[in-house]
Amino acid sequence: MRAEIVAFLLRAKRGTYAGKGAETAASRPAAHDLRYAEGDWVYLDTYLGTAAFAGEEALWHGGVPFWAMNYCGRVTGEPFSGDFLKQALLRAPEAQPYRGPAAYAEGDYEYRCRAAGEPEWFHGYEEIRYRGEKIYECYFHGGTVTP
Repeated sequence: MRAEIVAFLLRAKRGTYAGKGAETAASRPAAHDLRYAEGDWVYLDTYLGTAAFAGEEALWHGGVPFWAMNYCGRVTGEPFSGDFLKQALLRAPEAQPYRGPAAYAEGDYEYRCRAAGEPEWFHGYEEIRYRGEKIYECYFHGGTVTP
């Protein structure tokens, strides 16, 4: 994926869920939608659920979809912190701009993310541990789509 697309994707992620951006009108009943746009570039993150959830992030250019990522996760213990997860997601690396960095820690919380592949075809898994106990997990996969 070109550097300009990765840069847009990271700005979009920081301007929506991870950056505590405002939700837009829901595209489906009970969905949470977050949208970010710059000119002809559009990013949409839409998900269902909260403590157990599934969603999709997608990119369009000129109205044509070209990339998407699906994710499915759940809170498995307490004390889960959505703010800690968002802090980790703000640190998504350019080399793997899917979720968060390979590792991030703050206080008693620890975030870990493993991903394989390239932005055109990838999969991965993230988890959060609190004092060593897993309290959150999420699987994700995605890549280039052709209309």
